[in-house]
Amino acid sequence: MAYATTNPYTGEVVKTFPQTTDAEIVEAIEKADQAFQSWKLTSFAERAQVMQKAADLLRSDADGYAKLLTLEMGKITSEAKAEVEISAEIFEYYAENAAKLLEPEKMPVKDPAEGDAVLVHDPLGVLLAIEPWNFPYYQVARIIAPQLSAGNTILLKHAGIVPQSAAACEKLMLEAGLSEGAFKNLYAAHSQIEMILNHPLVHGVALTGSEAAGAVVASAAGKALKKSTLELGGADAFVVLADADLEKTVNWAVFGRHWNGGQVCVSSKRMIIVDELYDQFLDRYTEGVAGLRAGDPFDPETTLAPLSSQSAVDNIKKMIGEAVKHGAKATEVGPKVPNQGNFVQPTILTEMGEDNPARYWEFFGPVSMLFRAKDEDDAIRIANDSPFGLGGSVFTSDPEHGKEVAKKISTGMVFVNHPTMVKADLPFGGIKHSGYGRELLGLGIKEFVNHKLIDVVDIDAAF
Repeated sequence: MAYATTNPYTGEVVKTFPQTTDAEIVEAIEKADQAFQSWKLTSFAERAQVMQKAADLLRSDADGYAKLLTLEMGKITSEAKAEVEISAEIFEYYAENAAKLLEPEKMPVKDPAEGDAVLVHDPLGVLLAIEPWNFPYYQVARIIAPQLSAGNTILLKHAGIVPQSAAACEKLMLEAGLSEGAFKNLYAAHSQIEMILNHPLVHGVALTGSEAAGAVVASAAGKALKKSTLELGGADAFVVLADADLEKTVNWAVFGRHWNGGQVCVSSKRMIIVDELYDQFLDRYTEGVAGLRAGDPFDPETTLAPLSSQSAVDNIKKMIGEAVKHGAKATEVGPKVPNQGNFVQPTILTEMGEDNPARYWEFFGPVSMLFRAKDEDDAIRIANDSPFGLGGSVFTSDPEHGKEVAKKISTGMVFVNHPTMVKADLPFGGIKHSGYGRELLGLGIKEFVNHKLIDVVDIDAAF
Protein backbone atom coordinates (compact mmCIF):
# COMPACT_ATOMS: atom_id res chain seq x y z
CA MET A 1 0.00 0.00 0.00
CA ALA A 2 1.40 3.40 -1.01
CA TYR A 3 1.64 6.29 1.45
CA ALA A 4 1.87 9.60 -0.38
CA THR A 5 0.81 13.22 -0.06
CA THR A 6 -0.91 14.21 -3.32
CA ASN A 7 -2.36 17.72 -3.50
CA PRO A 8 -6.07 17.22 -4.41
CA TYR A 9 -6.19 20.57 -6.21
CA THR A 10 -2.97 20.48 -8.24
CA GLY A 11 -2.46 16.74 -8.53
CA GLU A 12 1.17 17.15 -7.45
CA VAL A 13 2.71 14.23 -5.56
CA VAL A 14 4.35 16.19 -2.77
CA LYS A 15 6.01 13.45 -0.75
CA THR A 16 6.05 9.66 -0.49
CA PHE A 17 6.77 7.39 2.46
CA PRO A 18 8.05 3.80 2.65
CA GLN A 19 5.78 1.12 4.05
CA THR A 20 6.53 -0.09 7.57
CA THR A 21 8.10 -3.55 7.52
CA ASP A 22 6.84 -6.54 9.48
CA ALA A 23 9.88 -6.35 11.74
CA GLU A 24 9.29 -2.67 12.43
CA ILE A 25 5.66 -3.42 13.31
CA VAL A 26 6.64 -6.12 15.79
CA GLU A 27 9.18 -3.77 17.33
CA ALA A 28 6.50 -1.07 17.64
CA ILE A 29 4.09 -3.49 19.31
CA GLU A 30 6.71 -4.56 21.83
CA LYS A 31 7.68 -0.95 22.59
CA ALA A 32 4.00 -0.03 22.96
CA ASP A 33 3.61 -2.82 25.51
CA GLN A 34 6.71 -1.70 27.36
CA ALA A 35 5.32 1.83 27.45
CA PHE A 36 1.98 0.46 28.68
CA GLN A 37 3.60 -1.18 31.71
CA SER A 38 4.59 2.23 33.04
CA TRP A 39 1.83 4.38 31.49
CA LYS A 40 -0.93 2.35 33.16
CA LEU A 41 0.60 3.18 36.55
CA THR A 42 0.61 6.95 36.01
CA SER A 43 -2.00 9.03 37.78
CA PHE A 44 -4.94 10.60 36.00
CA ALA A 45 -3.39 13.95 36.86
CA GLU A 46 -0.21 13.05 34.96
CA ARG A 47 -2.21 11.82 31.95
CA ALA A 48 -4.32 14.97 32.07
CA GLN A 49 -1.20 17.11 31.78
CA VAL A 50 -0.31 15.36 28.53
CA MET A 51 -3.83 15.72 27.13
CA GLN A 52 -4.00 19.41 28.01
CA LYS A 53 -0.56 20.03 26.54
CA ALA A 54 -1.67 18.39 23.29
CA ALA A 55 -4.68 20.71 23.19
CA ASP A 56 -2.48 23.73 23.87
CA LEU A 57 0.02 22.76 21.16
CA LEU A 58 -2.74 22.34 18.57
CA ARG A 59 -4.12 25.77 19.36
CA SER A 60 -0.72 27.45 19.40
CA ASP A 61 -0.01 26.32 15.83
CA ALA A 62 -3.55 26.01 14.49
CA ASP A 63 -2.61 27.54 11.13
CA GLY A 64 0.25 25.10 10.60
CA TYR A 65 -1.81 22.04 11.48
CA ALA A 66 -4.71 23.29 9.34
CA LYS A 67 -2.46 23.89 6.33
CA LEU A 68 -1.42 20.24 6.35
CA LEU A 69 -5.08 19.12 6.19
CA THR A 70 -5.70 21.33 3.17
CA LEU A 71 -2.56 20.11 1.44
CA GLU A 72 -3.22 16.40 1.94
CA MET A 73 -6.97 15.97 1.54
CA GLY A 74 -8.25 19.31 0.23
CA LYS A 75 -10.18 20.61 3.24
CA ILE A 76 -10.98 24.33 2.88
CA THR A 77 -9.08 26.57 5.29
CA SER A 78 -11.97 27.50 7.60
CA GLU A 79 -13.01 23.87 8.01
CA ALA A 80 -9.40 22.78 8.53
CA LYS A 81 -9.02 25.26 11.38
CA ALA A 82 -12.32 24.06 12.85
CA GLU A 83 -11.01 20.48 12.81
CA VAL A 84 -7.87 21.52 14.66
CA GLU A 85 -10.00 23.24 17.29
CA ILE A 86 -12.41 20.36 17.88
CA SER A 87 -9.43 18.02 18.18
CA ALA A 88 -8.02 20.32 20.86
CA GLU A 89 -11.40 20.35 22.60
CA ILE A 90 -11.44 16.53 22.72
CA PHE A 91 -8.01 16.38 24.35
CA GLU A 92 -9.11 19.05 26.80
CA TYR A 93 -12.37 17.24 27.58
CA TYR A 94 -10.51 14.15 28.73
CA ALA A 95 -7.91 16.18 30.59
CA GLU A 96 -10.78 17.57 32.63
CA ASN A 97 -13.04 14.52 32.89
CA ALA A 98 -11.16 11.20 32.54
CA ALA A 99 -10.59 10.70 36.26
CA LYS A 100 -14.25 11.24 37.04
CA LEU A 101 -15.44 9.05 34.18
CA LEU A 102 -13.31 6.12 35.35
CA GLU A 103 -13.89 6.42 39.09
CA PRO A 104 -14.43 3.06 40.83
CA GLU A 105 -18.14 2.33 41.21
CA LYS A 106 -19.48 0.88 44.44
CA MET A 107 -22.10 -1.76 43.65
CA PRO A 108 -25.49 -1.37 45.39
CA VAL A 109 -25.67 -4.97 46.63
CA LYS A 110 -28.85 -6.10 48.42
CA ASP A 111 -27.43 -8.92 50.53
CA PRO A 112 -24.63 -8.12 53.02
CA ALA A 113 -23.31 -11.60 52.30
CA GLU A 114 -22.32 -10.33 48.84
CA GLY A 115 -19.63 -8.24 50.48
CA ASP A 116 -18.22 -4.83 49.64
CA ALA A 117 -18.33 -4.86 45.83
CA VAL A 118 -16.56 -2.29 43.69
CA LEU A 119 -16.25 -2.07 39.89
CA VAL A 120 -12.91 -0.71 38.66
CA HIS A 121 -11.95 0.15 35.08
CA ASP A 122 -8.47 -1.09 34.15
CA PRO A 123 -6.84 -0.40 30.76
CA LEU A 124 -6.43 -3.37 28.42
CA GLY A 125 -3.03 -2.57 26.91
CA VAL A 126 -1.91 -2.01 23.32
CA LEU A 127 -4.67 -1.05 20.88
CA LEU A 128 -4.74 -0.59 17.12
CA ALA A 129 -6.50 2.47 15.66
CA ILE A 130 -7.36 2.37 11.95
CA GLU A 131 -8.44 5.82 10.81
CA PRO A 132 -9.69 7.47 7.57
CA TRP A 133 -8.53 10.47 5.57
CA ASN A 134 -11.58 12.76 5.79
CA PHE A 135 -10.79 14.10 9.28
CA PRO A 136 -7.10 13.29 9.74
CA TYR A 137 -6.77 14.83 13.23
CA TYR A 138 -10.28 14.65 14.64
CA GLN A 139 -10.69 10.94 13.99
CA VAL A 140 -7.37 10.23 15.69
CA ALA A 141 -8.10 12.51 18.65
CA ARG A 142 -11.47 10.83 19.09
CA ILE A 143 -9.79 7.51 19.88
CA ILE A 144 -6.42 8.39 21.38
CA ALA A 145 -7.58 11.07 23.83
CA PRO A 146 -9.92 8.72 25.72
CA GLN A 147 -7.82 5.58 25.39
CA LEU A 148 -4.53 7.17 26.41
CA SER A 149 -6.40 8.83 29.27
CA ALA A 150 -7.64 5.39 30.32
CA GLY A 151 -4.06 4.11 30.44
CA ASN A 152 -3.90 2.22 27.15
CA THR A 153 -1.21 2.65 24.48
CA ILE A 154 -1.96 2.89 20.77
CA LEU A 155 -0.64 2.03 17.32
CA LEU A 156 -2.03 4.12 14.46
CA LYS A 157 -2.63 2.87 10.93
CA HIS A 158 -3.87 5.97 9.12
CA ALA A 159 -5.11 6.38 5.56
CA GLY A 160 -2.53 6.23 2.79
CA ILE A 161 -3.26 9.71 1.46
CA VAL A 162 -2.62 11.58 4.75
CA PRO A 163 0.82 10.33 5.84
CA GLN A 164 2.07 13.73 6.97
CA SER A 165 -1.03 14.31 9.09
CA ALA A 166 -0.46 10.90 10.67
CA ALA A 167 3.16 11.78 11.45
CA ALA A 168 2.02 15.12 12.87
CA CYS A 169 -0.25 13.29 15.33
CA GLU A 170 2.65 11.22 16.65
CA LYS A 171 4.91 14.29 16.89
CA LEU A 172 2.17 16.18 18.73
CA MET A 173 1.88 13.54 21.45
CA LEU A 174 5.64 13.30 21.94
CA GLU A 175 5.85 17.07 22.28
CA ALA A 176 2.96 16.91 24.74
CA GLY A 177 5.05 14.70 27.00
CA LEU A 178 3.80 11.20 26.16
CA SER A 179 6.51 8.58 26.57
CA GLU A 180 8.06 7.18 23.41
CA GLY A 181 6.26 4.11 22.11
CA ALA A 182 2.94 4.87 23.83
CA PHE A 183 1.52 6.23 20.56
CA LYS A 184 3.18 5.15 17.33
CA ASN A 185 2.26 5.90 13.72
CA LEU A 186 2.73 2.94 11.36
CA TYR A 187 2.71 3.14 7.57
CA ALA A 188 1.25 -0.34 7.51
CA ALA A 189 -0.39 -2.13 4.61
CA HIS A 190 -3.91 -3.52 4.79
CA SER A 191 -2.37 -6.98 4.53
CA GLN A 192 -0.45 -6.40 7.78
CA ILE A 193 -3.50 -5.63 9.90
CA GLU A 194 -4.32 -9.27 10.62
CA MET A 195 -0.72 -9.84 11.70
CA ILE A 196 -1.03 -6.95 14.15
CA LEU A 197 -4.32 -8.21 15.55
CA ASN A 198 -2.94 -11.71 15.96
CA HIS A 199 -0.05 -10.50 18.07
CA PRO A 200 -0.65 -11.51 21.71
CA LEU A 201 0.33 -8.07 23.02
CA VAL A 202 -2.42 -6.31 21.02
CA HIS A 203 -5.77 -6.27 22.81
CA GLY A 204 -8.24 -4.45 20.61
CA VAL A 205 -8.93 -2.43 17.48
CA ALA A 206 -10.97 0.68 16.74
CA LEU A 207 -11.76 1.33 13.09
CA THR A 208 -13.38 4.24 11.32
CA GLY A 209 -13.88 3.52 7.64
CA SER A 210 -15.97 1.78 5.03
CA GLU A 211 -18.37 -1.12 5.47
CA ALA A 212 -16.00 -3.38 3.54
CA ALA A 213 -13.03 -2.45 5.72
CA GLY A 214 -15.11 -2.85 8.86
CA ALA A 215 -16.23 -6.34 7.88
CA VAL A 216 -12.65 -7.46 7.22
CA VAL A 217 -11.22 -5.98 10.42
CA ALA A 218 -14.10 -7.16 12.63
CA SER A 219 -13.69 -10.66 11.22
CA ALA A 220 -9.95 -10.66 11.91
CA ALA A 221 -10.49 -9.27 15.42
CA GLY A 222 -13.16 -11.86 16.11
CA LYS A 223 -10.94 -14.72 14.99
CA ALA A 224 -8.21 -13.38 17.28
CA LEU A 225 -10.72 -12.89 20.12
CA LYS A 226 -9.92 -9.17 20.32
CA LYS A 227 -12.37 -6.39 21.19
CA SER A 228 -13.38 -4.14 18.27
CA THR A 229 -15.39 -1.00 17.67
CA LEU A 230 -16.51 0.13 14.22
CA GLU A 231 -17.61 3.54 12.98
CA LEU A 232 -18.58 2.96 9.37
CA GLY A 233 -20.59 4.72 6.70
CA GLY A 234 -23.76 6.71 6.94
CA ALA A 235 -26.55 8.07 4.78
CA ASP A 236 -28.17 10.47 7.24
CA ALA A 237 -31.83 11.28 6.80
CA PHE A 238 -32.68 15.00 6.75
CA VAL A 239 -36.42 14.96 7.46
CA VAL A 240 -38.39 18.11 6.65
CA LEU A 241 -41.86 18.27 8.21
CA ALA A 242 -44.73 20.42 6.96
CA ASP A 243 -44.27 23.17 9.56
CA ALA A 244 -40.50 23.59 9.07
CA ASP A 245 -39.03 27.08 8.68
CA LEU A 246 -38.11 26.68 5.02
CA GLU A 247 -35.37 29.33 4.80
CA LYS A 248 -33.54 28.04 7.87
CA THR A 249 -34.03 24.43 6.81
CA VAL A 250 -32.65 24.96 3.31
CA ASN A 251 -29.61 26.82 4.63
CA TRP A 252 -28.83 23.94 6.99
CA ALA A 253 -29.46 21.43 4.20
CA VAL A 254 -26.89 23.05 1.90
CA PHE A 255 -24.34 23.14 4.70
CA GLY A 256 -25.21 19.71 6.08
CA ARG A 257 -24.67 18.03 2.72
CA HIS A 258 -21.62 19.91 1.43
CA TRP A 259 -19.28 20.60 4.35
CA ASN A 260 -15.93 18.90 3.89
CA GLY A 261 -16.84 18.50 0.22
CA GLY A 262 -19.68 16.17 1.20
CA GLN A 263 -17.10 13.67 2.44
CA VAL A 264 -18.57 13.16 5.90
CA CYS A 265 -20.14 9.99 7.27
CA VAL A 266 -22.79 12.09 9.03
CA SER A 267 -23.55 14.56 6.26
CA SER A 268 -27.18 14.96 5.22
CA LYS A 269 -27.20 12.58 2.27
CA ARG A 270 -30.92 11.73 2.11
CA MET A 271 -33.33 14.66 2.21
CA ILE A 272 -36.86 13.52 2.89
CA ILE A 273 -39.46 16.25 2.45
CA VAL A 274 -43.21 15.99 3.01
CA ASP A 275 -45.21 16.47 -0.16
CA GLU A 276 -46.62 19.93 0.57
CA LEU A 277 -43.13 21.45 0.95
CA TYR A 278 -41.21 19.33 -1.54
CA ASP A 279 -41.39 21.58 -4.61
CA GLN A 280 -40.53 24.74 -2.68
CA PHE A 281 -37.69 22.97 -0.92
CA LEU A 282 -36.28 21.62 -4.19
CA ASP A 283 -36.30 25.06 -5.82
CA ARG A 284 -34.65 26.79 -2.87
CA TYR A 285 -32.18 23.99 -2.25
CA THR A 286 -31.12 24.00 -5.90
CA GLU A 287 -30.54 27.73 -5.66
CA GLY A 288 -28.55 27.32 -2.45
CA VAL A 289 -26.30 24.61 -3.87
CA ALA A 290 -25.74 26.70 -6.98
CA GLY A 291 -24.28 29.40 -4.73
CA LEU A 292 -21.38 27.20 -3.64
CA ARG A 293 -17.98 28.11 -5.06
CA ALA A 294 -15.58 25.32 -6.00
CA GLY A 295 -11.91 26.18 -6.24
CA ASP A 296 -8.52 26.23 -4.57
CA PRO A 297 -9.11 25.07 -0.97
CA PHE A 298 -6.41 27.52 0.20
CA ASP A 299 -8.49 30.40 -1.23
CA PRO A 300 -10.73 31.80 1.56
CA GLU A 301 -13.45 32.48 -1.03
CA THR A 302 -13.80 28.74 -1.80
CA THR A 303 -16.84 27.12 -0.18
CA LEU A 304 -16.79 23.70 -1.92
CA ALA A 305 -13.68 21.59 -1.48
CA PRO A 306 -12.27 19.16 -4.04
CA LEU A 307 -12.61 15.49 -3.28
CA SER A 308 -9.64 13.83 -1.64
CA SER A 309 -8.46 11.85 -4.66
CA GLN A 310 -9.07 11.18 -8.32
CA SER A 311 -10.26 7.68 -7.46
CA ALA A 312 -12.95 9.22 -5.25
CA VAL A 313 -14.08 11.34 -8.22
CA ASP A 314 -14.20 8.34 -10.53
CA ASN A 315 -16.14 6.29 -8.01
CA ILE A 316 -18.84 8.85 -7.32
CA LYS A 317 -19.33 9.58 -11.02
CA LYS A 318 -19.79 5.86 -11.59
CA MET A 319 -22.35 5.73 -8.78
CA ILE A 320 -24.32 8.64 -10.27
CA GLY A 321 -24.36 6.84 -13.62
CA GLU A 322 -25.68 3.67 -12.00
CA ALA A 323 -28.39 5.60 -10.16
CA VAL A 324 -29.55 7.14 -13.45
CA LYS A 325 -29.42 3.76 -15.19
CA HIS A 326 -31.91 2.52 -12.58
CA GLY A 327 -34.34 5.40 -13.16
CA ALA A 328 -33.11 8.35 -11.11
CA LYS A 329 -32.98 11.87 -12.47
CA ALA A 330 -29.59 13.56 -12.01
CA THR A 331 -29.49 17.36 -12.14
CA GLU A 332 -26.11 19.07 -12.13
CA VAL A 333 -26.26 22.36 -10.25
CA GLY A 334 -24.33 25.61 -10.21
CA PRO A 335 -21.41 27.02 -12.18
CA LYS A 336 -19.16 24.45 -13.84
CA VAL A 337 -16.53 23.22 -11.39
CA PRO A 338 -12.87 23.83 -12.30
CA ASN A 339 -11.12 21.45 -14.66
CA GLN A 340 -8.18 21.53 -12.28
CA GLY A 341 -8.56 19.49 -9.11
CA ASN A 342 -10.57 16.49 -7.94
CA PHE A 343 -14.01 18.05 -8.37
CA VAL A 344 -17.44 16.55 -8.95
CA GLN A 345 -20.21 18.85 -10.16
CA PRO A 346 -22.79 19.23 -7.36
CA THR A 347 -25.63 16.90 -8.33
CA ILE A 348 -29.19 16.42 -7.09
CA LEU A 349 -30.76 12.99 -7.54
CA THR A 350 -34.55 12.86 -7.63
CA GLU A 351 -37.15 10.28 -8.67
CA MET A 352 -35.31 7.62 -6.69
CA GLY A 353 -37.76 4.76 -7.07
CA GLU A 354 -38.30 2.06 -4.47
CA ASP A 355 -36.58 -0.41 -6.83
CA ASN A 356 -33.49 1.77 -7.37
CA PRO A 357 -30.58 0.20 -5.48
CA ALA A 358 -28.83 3.58 -5.35
CA ARG A 359 -31.28 4.81 -2.73
CA TYR A 360 -29.43 2.55 -0.28
CA TRP A 361 -25.92 3.76 -1.16
CA GLU A 362 -23.65 6.26 0.50
CA PHE A 363 -22.53 8.99 -1.90
CA PHE A 364 -19.29 10.38 -0.45
CA GLY A 365 -19.24 13.74 -2.18
CA PRO A 366 -21.51 16.63 -3.32
CA VAL A 367 -24.45 14.45 -4.36
CA SER A 368 -27.87 14.88 -2.73
CA MET A 369 -30.74 12.41 -2.81
CA LEU A 370 -34.19 13.99 -2.45
CA PHE A 371 -37.27 11.97 -1.56
CA ARG A 372 -40.89 13.12 -1.66
CA ALA A 373 -42.81 11.75 1.35
CA LYS A 374 -46.59 11.54 1.39
CA ASP A 375 -46.77 12.67 4.99
CA GLU A 376 -44.90 12.48 8.29
CA ASP A 377 -45.36 8.74 8.71
CA ASP A 378 -44.06 8.14 5.20
CA ALA A 379 -41.06 10.37 5.92
CA ILE A 380 -40.21 8.26 8.96
CA ARG A 381 -40.60 5.09 6.88
CA ILE A 382 -38.19 6.39 4.24
CA ALA A 383 -35.75 7.54 6.92
CA ASN A 384 -35.67 4.03 8.39
CA ASP A 385 -35.48 2.34 4.98
CA SER A 386 -31.69 2.30 4.94
CA PRO A 387 -28.94 -0.15 5.77
CA PHE A 388 -27.23 2.66 7.67
CA GLY A 389 -28.01 4.11 11.09
CA LEU A 390 -25.45 6.72 12.04
CA GLY A 391 -27.03 10.18 12.34
CA GLY A 392 -30.03 12.14 11.16
CA SER A 393 -32.11 15.26 11.68
CA VAL A 394 -35.70 16.45 11.86
CA PHE A 395 -36.78 19.99 10.94
CA THR A 396 -39.97 21.43 12.40
CA SER A 397 -41.26 24.58 14.09
CA ASP A 398 -42.39 22.41 17.03
CA PRO A 399 -39.23 21.08 18.76
CA GLU A 400 -41.22 18.91 21.17
CA HIS A 401 -42.92 17.17 18.29
CA GLY A 402 -39.53 16.95 16.59
CA LYS A 403 -38.23 14.97 19.56
CA GLU A 404 -41.14 12.54 19.22
CA VAL A 405 -40.36 12.03 15.55
CA ALA A 406 -36.66 11.61 16.39
CA LYS A 407 -37.55 8.74 18.73
CA LYS A 408 -39.02 6.86 15.76
CA ILE A 409 -35.88 7.09 13.61
CA SER A 410 -33.55 4.09 13.95
CA THR A 411 -30.11 5.61 14.16
CA GLY A 412 -27.36 6.38 16.65
CA MET A 413 -27.94 10.15 16.75
CA VAL A 414 -30.82 12.43 15.79
CA PHE A 415 -30.79 16.23 15.93
CA VAL A 416 -33.83 18.47 15.80
CA ASN A 417 -33.46 21.60 13.64
CA HIS A 418 -29.78 20.99 12.96
CA PRO A 419 -27.82 18.54 10.79
CA THR A 420 -25.89 15.87 12.67
CA MET A 421 -23.05 17.61 14.47
CA VAL A 422 -19.84 16.50 16.12
CA LYS A 423 -18.69 17.95 19.44
CA ALA A 424 -16.19 16.97 22.11
CA ASP A 425 -18.93 16.54 24.71
CA LEU A 426 -21.44 14.55 22.64
CA PRO A 427 -21.26 10.77 22.09
CA PHE A 428 -20.71 9.46 18.57
CA GLY A 429 -21.67 6.15 16.98
CA GLY A 430 -24.31 4.23 15.09
CA ILE A 431 -26.17 0.99 14.51
CA LYS A 432 -26.83 -1.42 11.62
CA HIS A 433 -24.23 -1.12 8.84
CA SER A 434 -22.92 2.06 10.44
CA GLY A 435 -21.07 -0.03 12.98
CA TYR A 436 -21.07 -0.62 16.73
CA GLY A 437 -19.56 0.90 19.82
CA ARG A 438 -19.42 4.54 20.84
CA GLU A 439 -16.72 7.16 20.92
CA LEU A 440 -16.29 10.19 23.19
CA LEU A 441 -17.65 10.88 26.69
CA GLY A 442 -17.76 8.05 29.22
CA LEU A 443 -19.08 5.65 26.59
CA GLY A 444 -15.91 6.04 24.55
CA ILE A 445 -13.38 5.87 27.35
CA LYS A 446 -14.98 2.67 28.65
CA GLU A 447 -14.88 0.78 25.33
CA PHE A 448 -11.37 -0.61 25.89
CA VAL A 449 -11.13 -1.14 29.63
CA ASN A 450 -11.59 -4.19 31.83
CA HIS A 451 -14.64 -3.57 34.00
CA LYS A 452 -13.27 -5.60 36.89
CA LEU A 453 -15.24 -6.53 39.97
CA ILE A 454 -13.37 -6.43 43.28
CA ASP A 455 -15.50 -7.83 46.07
CA VAL A 456 -14.37 -8.02 49.69
CA VAL A 457 -16.44 -10.74 51.34
CA ASP A 458 -15.73 -11.21 55.06
CA ILE A 459 -18.20 -13.79 56.36
CA ASP A 460 -17.77 -17.20 57.94
CA ALA A 461 -17.98 -20.21 55.75
CA ALA A 462 -21.39 -21.90 55.57
CA PHE A 463 -20.07 -25.32 56.64
